Amino acid sequence: MIQVLSSAWALLLGMGLLMIGNGMQSSLLGIRGEIEGFDTFAMSMVMSAYFLGFLGGSRMAPGMIRRVGHVRVFAALASLISAVMILYPTLTNIGVWIFGRVLIGFCFSAVYVTAESWLNDAASNETRGQALSLYMIVQTLGIVISQLLMVTADPSGYVLFVIPSILVSLAITPILLSISPTPAFDTTKPMSLRDLFKVSPVGVVGMFLLGGIFAAQFGMSAVYGAEAGLSVVQISTFVATFFVGAVIAQYPIGWLSDRMDRRVLVAAVAAIGLVGSIIGMVLGGDFNMLLVSAFLMGGMSNPLYSLLLAHTNDYLEHDDMAAASGGLVFVNGLGAISGPLITGWMMQVYGPSGFFMFTCVLFVALIAYTLYRTTQRSSLPVEETGSYVAMSQTAMTAVGVEIAQEYAIETELEDENNEEAA
Repeated sequence: MIQVLSSAWALLLGMGLLMIGNGMQSSLLGIRGEIEGFDTFAMSMVMSAYFLGFLGGSRMAPGMIRRVGHVRVFAALASLISAVMILYPTLTNIGVWIFGRVLIGFCFSAVYVTAESWLNDAASNETRGQALSLYMIVQTLGIVISQLLMVTADPSGYVLFVIPSILVSLAITPILLSISPTPAFDTTKPMSLRDLFKVSPVGVVGMFLLGGIFAAQFGMSAVYGAEAGLSVVQISTFVATFFVGAVIAQYPIGWLSDRMDRRVLVAAVAAIGLVGSIIGMVLGGDFNMLLVSAFLMGGMSNPLYSLLLAHTNDYLEHDDMAAASGGLVFVNGLGAISGPLITGWMMQVYGPSGFFMFTCVLFVALIAYTLYRTTQRSSLPVEETGSYVAMSQTAMTAVGVEIAQEYAIETELEDENNEEAA
């Protein structure tokens, strides 16, 4: 752990500041949109625009990095993020906000690709697991801290937009002052979606549905809170609870994942997420029950990302895992783009409870399809399955998933060697 911190502290610090800025701007726009009188569907387009830009950025970033290098890409895009955050309160126009969110999504995605490839280079085979754990912790802490900062000023003013702009600008500093060498960069060509679906139907369908669930939580939870009449403190607590649940539930679910049929576990975890959605839909008027709902939904949806990835890996050769990661992230991104739009439409039609109705539908679909697939293909013996690697959807691009795939392969090979030695 010390070795990872010594080699990647600047990167992790920069990423932490970026995550705080990203978490603040997402929640802040949801609250400010209500103040400005934007309707729910208009705000859903704003939130969806981020994921559209994110998907585009993850596909274009590798070419940018190869042309001008990691440092220039990181610095240029972080500067653009900072500028757009100041633009939001200056031009309170829905079209400007949508365009700004596309830009910010694009920039954050490319910055994450840059950071993840840099992180991979800084880690050795022995420390890659620790590096991934630290990266996930930094992501989650950044989001939680961002919600704490939401209560420091009035969301109708400028200060809350200035804070994330400053933090993103500061995020560049430790990166540029670091003496760590910049890595060579390469990416694997993604596997076609048709081939990926043949390998793991549950992985592809599950990733698409999960993209919608996650986008609703990350993009529309603050919009829900504003529509439901929650205070700024309550909205911030509500949003942060999704991520607190994710951290607490990730490792117990990972432990179970290595000891049972992963499709059964996917269905069980989704069922708990469904219970959380039902609690929010039926009992959301009680703020304490609303937090229980967020904890269960966030606690289940984030580990599902790692679980679906591990399940897909079980049916792949080692050489194909990196290619599959790009396809899975792409499918997840498509679901994320549609998630806020459908959530916004349902909230417009059914009121704030439409937020939970949408996640209920997706959780039910995931449960039903996963259980159906258990009748179509027999499960692998537990001893033949690969390793579960804890990950978060918050900032994970195809590059980050490739790192996790490498770690899963290394862990699996190490276990095989240990068994042979024994």
